[in-house]
Amino acid sequence: MKNPFKSYISKFSESKFWKKIAQFSHQAGTKTVYAALLLFYAYRRKETPTWAKSIVLGTLGYLISPFDALPDLTPIIGYTDDLGVLSFGLVTIACYINDGVRAKAREQLGKWFKDYQEEDLQEVDAKL
Repeated sequence: MKNPFKSYISKFSESKFWKKIAQFSHQAGTKTVYAALLLFYAYRRKETPTWAKSIVLGTLGYLISPFDALPDLTPIIGYTDDLGVLSFGLVTIACYINDGVRAKAREQLGKWFKDYQEEDLQEVDAKL
């Protein structure tokens, strides 16, 4: 599969990912953060093949890149493109997102969003 976000792979690093999520999690919202966490934990699975990991790195690289289609400085609107890119990544590698990945993503999400709405997560999960 061709990775349309291949140029963003070099932008990804775990430390940059965690820093971006920690700084902008509330501005980005639960859906965006949950989608990013699903991709991250799917990437960490040894069963996830190289081509799928490439998709994850490209999409997460896009998320942490300071230069994307819509600047992330604009509340809500600035993360619309990121959520679209993350959704593409999720749908593409959906078969590598299992219950363990979901559990890790929800556990981490709960550390940042104490009162997140389960419906928001189910909306993301329904796309898989």
